[in-house]
Amino acid sequence: MDNHLHEECGVFGIYCRDEDVSVASACYYALFALQHRGQENCGIVVNDNGVMTPYRDSGLVNDVFTEDVMRSLGNGQIAMGHVRYGTTGSSNRRNAQPLTINHVKGSMSLAHNGNLTNAAALRRELELNGSIFHTTSDTEVIAYEITRQRLNSSSIEEAVSKTMDIIQGAYSLVLMSPQKLIGARDPLGFRPLVIGKIGEDGYVLASETCALDAISAQYVRDVRPGEIVVVDENGLNSLTGHCHEGEKALCVFEYIYFARPDSQIEGSSVQIARQRAGAMLALEHPVNADVVIGVPDSGIAAAIGYAKESGIPYGIGLIKNKYIGRTFIAPGQSHREDRVRIKLNAVSETVRDKRVVMIDDSIVRGTTCARIVRLLRAAGAKEVHMRVSAPPFLNPCYFGTDIRSRESLIACRHTVEEIAEIIGVDSLGYLSIEDLPKLADKYHGGICTACFTGQYPVDISGAGERLFQEQKIQK
Repeated sequence: MDNHLHEECGVFGIYCRDEDVSVASACYYALFALQHRGQENCGIVVNDNGVMTPYRDSGLVNDVFTEDVMRSLGNGQIAMGHVRYGTTGSSNRRNAQPLTINHVKGSMSLAHNGNLTNAAALRRELELNGSIFHTTSDTEVIAYEITRQRLNSSSIEEAVSKTMDIIQGAYSLVLMSPQKLIGARDPLGFRPLVIGKIGEDGYVLASETCALDAISAQYVRDVRPGEIVVVDENGLNSLTGHCHEGEKALCVFEYIYFARPDSQIEGSSVQIARQRAGAMLALEHPVNADVVIGVPDSGIAAAIGYAKESGIPYGIGLIKNKYIGRTFIAPGQSHREDRVRIKLNAVSETVRDKRVVMIDDSIVRGTTCARIVRLLRAAGAKEVHMRVSAPPFLNPCYFGTDIRSRESLIACRHTVEEIAEIIGVDSLGYLSIEDLPKLADKYHGGICTACFTGQYPVDISGAGERLFQEQKIQK
């Protein structure tokens, strides 16, 4: 039923020798904070003086990591975790992360956020050299490449550096060797990764700052695009200048949809960015209306911004049932409308006999928002005007967002006026592409807008081959 976008995953790592800090518990709570980034699989690996104890499975953090499982992980000095929504590879347990690999020079655990554009070619080369793959994810390709480079490197960070010269696309990595915690970010910085401080001399790495807040860690800074950070008994060290750096290309949807509102991405508040998007929508697409409502959850901040800028009152017009997860399955295809009603319900007191402005973060296929519009009209809304805090999707994404083909995008087949008629709204307005760089007040680097413009910041010639290869593997 869910036609919204989904980001691939969230990563976390902690290095702390303070006996008052349980790295396993810190990892557990951090993954809770990052649960919005992935709800299909999760995993934790605890490192106790070089002995790694992993556990990963399908499901939410609270379901997978029971008290018995947490006790079995024990405690140590380093730990890392992952939550996953799969854009590459199926969602079964074998694709859960982190991956743990034992090789001739030791052991390594790896977690990855993003998608490689040359994964298929690398996988073929590795297979021809004897590698046996157990998953369909890009992460195993990265793990095997790091392992191959480690055989001819003096350190794990040198192996990571060499690997970054080979892999292409979007990646934020957290990995650990027996003695080190390492983070790395691709040269264009597609996906976020932040550094935090915990305890006397401990450090954490996380996809978002909300994970730092969950364990009372202090934000230090973002990992820079193309940077490798190494945490060991000597503290935090940085390696840069080892791979080609181009124009920065942070995924703009971190601000629009993916990140939690209480996070900061590259120093800019996600909540403020969404409110700013709503305010710009009000200026670009004004309408005479009685109330502004947001589609939970990411549409709410933009609705507040629209209401403030337009002077139209903000109201709570839709209530989300937070106990319905992504895995909720209706008994038959004919019950799709009921599934929307179970997940969302209109507040009739807010919308009855009103001209309603409904704010959402995106329209992908158009089916879900059409059902929401019907809910509002059934609740008595006199008019429904939809405003979208992103431009129309016109191109697939190869960097970790599940937009796989133009055929699935309603904006590729219909004009704005036709889409408005299809989803049943009185008017429809999108945020302009020109406004996207204005969302973040403190981030002044480049952003990736390829899903709107078709202008990809890196070579994607092998990306289609990756998708074909994945389908072939799954069959």
